Parts: sequence; C-alpha cells; structure tokens
Amino acid sequence: MATTFADQLRSLPDEALGALIQLRPDLVVPVPADISALAVRAQSRNSVARCLDGLDEFTLLILDAARLSRATDTALTSVDAILQLTEGVDAEDVRVAVDRLRVRFLLHGPPEALQVVGAVDEVTSPYPAGLGRPADFLDPAAGALVADRAKLRRTVLAAPAAARAVLDRLAAGPPIGALPRPASPGAPVGAPTSGSVSTPGSAPTSGSASTSGDISDKSGMSTIAEPIRWLVEQHILVPVSEAGRAPRPDGELVELPREIGMLLRRDTGPLGALRPFPPLPEAPIRDRKAADSAGAGQVMEAVRATEAILEALAAEAAPVLRAGGLGVRDLKRLARAAGVDEPAAALLIEIAYAAGLLGESEVNARGTNGAAQDVFLPTGAYDLWRAAGVAQRWATLARSWLVMTRQPGLIGRRDEKDRPINPLAPDAERAGAPQARREALDALADLEAGAAPSVDDLLGLLTWQTPRRSRGREVAHRDAYAGATLLGVTGLGAVTSYARLLLADPEPDETDPLGLHPSEAPADAVRALDELLPAPVDHVLVQADLTVVVPGPPEPELAAELDAVAEPESAGGASVFRVTPASVRRALDIGYRADDLHTLFRRRSRTPVPQTLTYLIDDTARKHGGLRSGSAGSYLRSDDEALLAEVLGDKRLVPVDLRRIAPTVLVSPRPVARLLGALREAGYAPVAEDAGGATVLTRPKARRAPTRTPRIAEPLGPPLLAGPRLAGVVEQLRRGDIATRAARRAPITVRAAQGQAVPGLTAVQQHSQAMAVLQQAVRDKVKVWVGYVDSHGATLSRLVKPVSMSAGYLRAEDERGESLHTFALHRITAAVAEE
Repeated sequence: MATTFADQLRSLPDEALGALIQLRPDLVVPVPADISALAVRAQSRNSVARCLDGLDEFTLLILDAARLSRATDTALTSVDAILQLTEGVDAEDVRVAVDRLRVRFLLHGPPEALQVVGAVDEVTSPYPAGLGRPADFLDPAAGALVADRAKLRRTVLAAPAAARAVLDRLAAGPPIGALPRPASPGAPVGAPTSGSVSTPGSAPTSGSASTSGDISDKSGMSTIAEPIRWLVEQHILVPVSEAGRAPRPDGELVELPREIGMLLRRDTGPLGALRPFPPLPEAPIRDRKAADSAGAGQVMEAVRATEAILEALAAEAAPVLRAGGLGVRDLKRLARAAGVDEPAAALLIEIAYAAGLLGESEVNARGTNGAAQDVFLPTGAYDLWRAAGVAQRWATLARSWLVMTRQPGLIGRRDEKDRPINPLAPDAERAGAPQARREALDALADLEAGAAPSVDDLLGLLTWQTPRRSRGREVAHRDAYAGATLLGVTGLGAVTSYARLLLADPEPDETDPLGLHPSEAPADAVRALDELLPAPVDHVLVQADLTVVVPGPPEPELAAELDAVAEPESAGGASVFRVTPASVRRALDIGYRADDLHTLFRRRSRTPVPQTLTYLIDDTARKHGGLRSGSAGSYLRSDDEALLAEVLGDKRLVPVDLRRIAPTVLVSPRPVARLLGALREAGYAPVAEDAGGATVLTRPKARRAPTRTPRIAEPLGPPLLAGPRLAGVVEQLRRGDIATRAARRAPITVRAAQGQAVPGLTAVQQHSQAMAVLQQAVRDKVKVWVGYVDSHGATLSRLVKPVSMSAGYLRAEDERGESLHTFALHRITAAVAEE
C-alpha cells in the first residue's frame, strides 16, 4: 500500500503536488528527503489527524460514507457507492466533497476504486456516522434478524414505547449503551447510577444516548433496563464486552447493529441530517461608520484602562503569589483604579504582560522570612508605549492578544484542585488559545461586512466549519469574542474595518520568496484607526469649580503636564481633571513656580482662568517652602518662630518626635521623607533642602520592572507556501526522489561498501581496487558507480563519468547535469563500472 501510495504521489504533476503541500503544509516541516518519505508522512496518524481537524462537517460525513461503503474483501469504495448513502443531497455537492478528500489524499485511487488512508480509522471514531458494526460481525442471531427484512420491521414496530425511545437515541449515535449497575446499599430510591453511553474514540456529541436510569429497591432493575433487556432478547441490541476500549466493570455494554441503525434513520438518511453548506446566521447588518465609531471608542477606553492599571501598579506594586500570579485583592484594587470590572481588568493585565509592558521585579523590602519579594511592575517598554499614539498603542495590545498563549476567560474559575485561577497564574496557560482566537475572529470576519450575529450562532457556524477542532473549545471561542469586544476589534458586534486589516492574512509576495520582510497589515490598521480617532488636543477648558476638561485625547506633552498639576477624575472621549492644593503642591515640589503654573493654564486653557484657581496657586505657593526639612535624622527650620511653635504643639505630629534645638530649628530622629509626609498630611507645606540650604526638587521616581521581550506575532501553524517557495520545495522533493532511485540502482558492491545490508555478500571492494576501476574509467571515458562519504558523514552513491584523477581528487561529470563534481579520493569507498 505504501508503495502504491508513493507511486500515486510521484505521478502527480508539480501543480497537484504543490496543491497537496499547500493544503497539508505539515508534510514538509521539515522537508522530507524524497517522495517516498512524503508518502509515509502523509499516512501518519498525526498528519492525518491534523488534516481532518480542518475539514467541515459535510466533508467528514462524506468520509464516513466512504468508510461505510468499503467492500469487505478489497476494502475499496467508489464514488457511486458513496452517492448511494447520500440520497437527498445534490450529487454535485457530494462529488465536490469527495474531490476535497482526494486532493488531500485522504482518499486515493481512481473514482471507481477509492481507498481510505489507513490512519483515518485510527484517529476517528470506530463508529462512522454514529453507526455500529455489522450485525453478522456482532452476533449470528442479530445477523439472521437483519437478513429477514420483514421480520426486522415487525420486531422494531412491536417494540414498547420505552424500548423505541432507547432505539431512537442509539440510532442518532453513538450506538453504544451501558446497562446501569445496581444501586449501592442505602442509596435513595431514584438516585441516578453511573451507567452511561459514550462513543469510544471520540467525545460525546449532542446525539449521544444515555441508558442510565433509576434503580428500584424492589426489583433491582432500573426503569429503563427492562426495555433494554427486551431489545437484547429480540437481538435488536447485542451485548458486547468491549467496544473499542477496555471492558466496562460497572455495567454490560450493548451495541446497536449498523443495519438496524440505518433502518431507524429512514427519515434522515443513513448518515443522518446532511448540511452541504454552512449554517450562515441571520444577523443584523451594522452600518460601517457606526461600527467603526463604536469600536474606536472602545479602543480609547481599552488603552486608557490599560494605562490606568499600569500606573496603579507603578504607584503600588502588587506582590507575586507563591504559586504564581496576581492576588484577588490586587485584582480588585486595579479594577477600581481603571474603572472596569474584574474580568476586563484581568484580560488587560494578561495582555499587558504578553506585550512586555508588565513584568516581575525583586524589591528591597524583606519579608518575615528574610527572603526578597517579587512584585509586578511596569517595564521600561511601558514608557515607550505610553509615549506613542493611541492607535499604535492599541495595535501593540491587539497583536499581543492575538498571539498570547493565555485564556483570560478561565480567570476566576476553579482548577481541578478547586483552587481559584488568578491572573498571570500558570493555570491559565493554553497552547491552543491563539488558534481558537483566530478561528473565532475569522468566522466572524468571513461573514458579510457589518454582520453582527449572536455568539451562539457563531459557535454553531464554527461547529460546522471544524467540528473536530471546535469540540471542547466553546469556552475559548466565547472568550475570544468577549476580548474582541473589549479591545474594540468589534464594534456593535461586527468586525471593524481597521481590525480587518490587522486580521488579514498577508498575500504571498513574489518579490520576497523567503518571507524576510514583515507584513504591512499592522501599519495599515494603525493608519485606518488614526483616521477614526479624534485628533489629539493641545488645550483644556478650565472651569470655575477647578475642574479641567480635556476635549479629546491629550497630546503627550499636555498629558505629562496634567499628570503633574491635576488629579484625574474621569476618562472617556473627554477626560476630566481637578486642580487641588495637593496637586499644586506636587507641581511645586517637582520644580514649577507659581508664575510657571499661571503661564501654563493661560497658555493651555481656551476659557478664562478662574480667579479661584489663581488664588489657589498663589496661596499654596506662599505656604510652600515656609518649612524646610533636612536630615538629622531630619530637621525642620523656619524663620517664623510662631509657625514652629504651632508645629511643635501639633498632636498629629507626635509620632515624628519633634524637639526644638534652636528658636528656629526643630529636629526629628525620623527620616526626611517620613517627616515631610507627616507634615503634609497635617496640612503644612514644607520643602526639603540640601546641606547648603538649597531647595531639593523632588519628582516621584517611576518604579519599573526589568524589560521583557514580548511574544512576537507568529503565523499559526506551518508557514504559508506559495510562489517560488512552494516551487522550491517541490523541486527539492523531485531531486531527492531522483537521488534515492539512483542509489537503489547502484551495483551491489557499491551499496555494500556504504554499509547497506546485502544478502550473501561477505566482503567489500578494497580501496585500491576502486582506484584501479576509476583509472581505467578515465582512460576508457565510461561511466562508473562511485560510493563515497560526504562531509557530513553520510554514505552516498552516484553514477558519474570520470574526467581526471590528480592531486588526491577525482573530477567527474554527473549524469544528471552538466556540472563537474570533485571527489576526495580518501572519501571514495567503492567504484564499479556501469554495466
């Protein structure tokens, strides 16, 4: 079979072989040595399973039809036999599905003698289309019943209602059921038992049947076990000890024969309900501008919330839990700081970590056990990210979200040990998350532009498109749609225009066959988003209540100034700040003077600066620096003796242990920072000074974790092969196949000299004999087979025409080309003249 399969691959034209590689790119990762190796790989379990994972529901059912229609003696099927099992469906749709299987070489051979690749039976359910095994294979009595069609119909029609319900459920698939075991002593009447029905080799589906029932303490038989016993006695169900797995110790297994299952499916057909086309959801169509505007608004909110979370961590770092991750209390604190709910905060934290904006750092503070503590802090990359535009910042977050191997939807749930899953904890790691995320978004993006279907409809579409891959990924797909909404990838439920540019697969570039140049899709998405976002503003609106309204996203310079002189109150399309005595004092502490602040507000404000703000700045500046502190531990001095007397008598300052050492000087054993903090909390406005009496300007030091390298956006799965790259792979396979066949034609002595097993050969040709053969070939100008060891230690053979021998080298022409090859004589192991 392997030889026949390889010969079929070998006979393909280059275009067809290239199409196979494009459809199954894993076959050439790495590139096999020749087509025979490619054939072996194409029939392997892993490659076949990977190929099946990408097929739709209808194509998989057609493959099941091919498995069901195989002849018993030859194991071959045909297109006509498949068509007989798909009545009610357009024959052309069936032929198209068969062609999809043939071009992928899951079916191979001529249309009248198709063969299913053997690995298909190994990686799929042993019950094709949910049908059991043939009756004569299971039980001769069942086979006899099936052979008498009239008796079979009468028996099925005579089945009691409860028995018929069991038959209908088993006929829908899978065809295996388990009798319930008796209840344990003391169990309450009506308690469910552990008996159940499952499909060996595959996960249970929506059509799974269950024969478990309630146990009666009088009869010892469940209410549903009696109908099953009747079905077994009538040979409609066949008891089996095992069904593709180990025997069930908790109950007897029963199987519904294939022929009876097909009879019960007379209304839907042998394969069940067939859907040749995807179930496209009936979804409202959103206006493109409305969807883009909604998405752009969400983009600004996501960027703002991410920045707020990272700023909150910079102000107060969060400790790393012993088991890894961020604690629940810190998550709640960060969610409050960003003004979002906890799931949204967890998602943004995960994205920031994946983007390299958040990292771990060891702090100097020591715990009770004397060990340094790791904390989460923004990295140095965060400062660069914050200085970029909103669109560029969003692109960084969105690309990191697409490729991160984390599933934020698991955060807040409990693991198998009933422990909560925290943000950044190892339990939320899922290697398949990027692929599930991309599948979900591609399903939505492939719909009509502006389509906004419900999540349930999209999950139904995904189940049809890739049923094997979608099984068990419902949570990941829902998580993907929730994340897309939060990040502004979708607006009003539809994919935004700028997100389509980010999600678009790059077209093969003929001028870049090796794929060395990055795609322009992210830059295009940034430009498209920039056009939707409001332009950054360089002005504010100062109001009489000391609030400062920024009517749009502030420019980086304006944002830095507002951080210094005002407190943020609300964010959105128009953010609001408030000027307070504390914020003015903070600005004075970092070097602003009262005149500088007046100039700043006059220059930035489009409205007249209210007198209340002017008075606030002047009053705070007048008090600022009236007290001066230094280290003694620390000292406090002032020319105003009355003010020092007031401070010394202030009970709120008792903890700093102030004492007078001169009419104008107080000292404290506490550090300067603590003394300044206590004075400011008490309402005073001191400043620090150095040993020469000069004012020390203090700007809060930004705490940063070491810079992390974010995960690079990589294509999911093997690289896309097209154009010159694909042609190069096909050519390499062809050359390798020619070399392999040439080696097989080498004389027996050459193959023996290379270490190959040769029956009946006890010795190999000596090196001196090989030299003599080569010298004679140079004189006679004839071709010889040369066995040699290359620079990598591999033994090879080649048919060449020697030209000359000198200086320890043989120069010869290769029969496969015009080139001249040079062989080191000491590497030649054998030489035989061509017969």
